[in-house]
Amino acid sequence: MSLSQSLGRLPTPPVSHRVWLKDPLAILADDAQAGLVIEGQKIVELVPQGQQPHSGYNEIMDCGHLVILPGLINGHHHFYQTLTRALPQALNKPLFGWLTSLYPVWAGLEPDMLYQATRLALAELLLSGCTTAADHHYVFPKALTQAMDIQAEAAASIGIRMTMTRGSMSLGEDDGGLPPQSTVQQEDTILADSERVIKRYHNASEGSMLQVALAPCSPFSVTPELMRHSATLAAEHKVMLHTHLAETIEEENFCLQRFGLRTVDYLDSVGWLGPQTWLAHGIHFNSEEIQRLGAAGTGICHCPTSNMMLASGMAPVQELEAAGCPVGIGVDGSASNDGSNMIQEVRQALYLQRLKYGAQVSHFDAYRWATKGSAKMLGRSDIGSLAVGKQADIACFKLDEMRFSGSHDPLAALLLCGAHKAEHVMVAGQWRVKNGVIDGLDLGPLLQQHRAAAQALVAKI
Repeated sequence: MSLSQSLGRLPTPPVSHRVWLKDPLAILADDAQAGLVIEGQKIVELVPQGQQPHSGYNEIMDCGHLVILPGLINGHHHFYQTLTRALPQALNKPLFGWLTSLYPVWAGLEPDMLYQATRLALAELLLSGCTTAADHHYVFPKALTQAMDIQAEAAASIGIRMTMTRGSMSLGEDDGGLPPQSTVQQEDTILADSERVIKRYHNASEGSMLQVALAPCSPFSVTPELMRHSATLAAEHKVMLHTHLAETIEEENFCLQRFGLRTVDYLDSVGWLGPQTWLAHGIHFNSEEIQRLGAAGTGICHCPTSNMMLASGMAPVQELEAAGCPVGIGVDGSASNDGSNMIQEVRQALYLQRLKYGAQVSHFDAYRWATKGSAKMLGRSDIGSLAVGKQADIACFKLDEMRFSGSHDPLAALLLCGAHKAEHVMVAGQWRVKNGVIDGLDLGPLLQQHRAAAQALVAKI
């Protein structure tokens, strides 16, 4: 018997491995000026100014030179489009002309092309402080029927959380839609593969690294029947729904001409209006439609750079949030953004919304959209903030470049001075980026393979 037991005291239990991220230069969290403590995958303590952790800790990381944010959450992307950045035939065109220029190129996608594109997009996002990314893949030519399996493998190799949306197009040119027939699938094929992907990959548990949503592409590329059947399947398996909506006036006119409905009426008619749905763009809603979306709890993903590049318009973010819509941020596809940098997208969101609403839009608003807003939009309560019990998804930035010299408010400086790369990034308690380098990933071969895939894809035209 030990001395402590003989005296009637229980032995002190061993301390699990806990890391104290100590005394950051600044942190986007309440009452955590002295940092936070991580155990396993979770945040277990926030440390107020001048204090030390109440729980034990085994390791200290001095963060006096770091600005700490919750991991940024990208709510909308098209990873395959990293292969067609700044393509001459698609430049200087609005959405419909841009799409018709690119659809024939994307029809040539092959499995390895998608694998390299997905890995590069995720690596770019991770290095910009992004810890969770949603991708909308909807192009399934005959050579690429296993696209979701390819993306799941690529995400696992990078170590980032992903919401993988099984997109679809069923309304081709022959039936009055926009995409060419070579890029669309039969609806029974789409629904069967959607169910297969959900059953194989969707993990609804807390801390999940991979979730699945169903994502018919847009009103001008799928039928109402596919929208309804997708909604039914999603409800059956308790997964989210995603699509593009109200991105351009052309889309609004298409819905009116083909269905006799405005976009929100169309969404309601196919059973999509509700908290199970998040929409990319959401620019051209009227006041009554915004109130309906908010009452339903439907999420909106603001994609500022893409909206500016295609001259689509400005999302009414203030009205949408006030009505009750979860609002997040997405970089959108790398052929309409030409980048996959999440911290830069937060800056773009701040500035575009200031242009719309005035200087009262603050950097805290932009951070909220990219963290708590995106998390709620994706239906997740375990990520999106630095709080006890949340997943330890953390982005750390340095302010040692010339662009930051002379700045005084570190959290504001990250956006106003144009941060573009994180120093360290943690996902689920594991450092995936250390000193600006992705752990275990050699970028040289990836860039070489990705560039070769891009050249091969465009050479098919």
